[in-house]
Amino acid sequence: MKLLKRLFNYIFWSLIALLSSFIYMRIVLGPKPKPSKGFMKIFDGIHDLVLLYVGSIIGAIVAVLYILFDIFYLKKKLENNSRPRLIRFITIIIITTIVGVTHYILEKVVDII
Repeated sequence: MKLLKRLFNYIFWSLIALLSSFIYMRIVLGPKPKPSKGFMKIFDGIHDLVLLYVGSIIGAIVAVLYILFDIFYLKKKLENNSRPRLIRFITIIIITTIVGVTHYILEKVVDII
């Protein structure tokens, strides 16, 4: 039963990590452009596709990093803490920021991605 509770807990925090990565990608991509006319109309769905594809990859990276950090560090430190959910949420935001900055540097500055 304890294993099942831990599994659901990690699924919940992984969904939060995925949501935070979608928010990051929404900030990077900006608002959805106005619909095109004519032949360019076939490219209107690319914005949503990039948001879904890259956001999912970054969310998976954030979730794996969070789970590893939680298993090896946070679980021991938060046993007697009064607000473990807030600390876990802030940890996900920090990890998302680090992954997002790394993604931005590799894409815009170094031009690897």
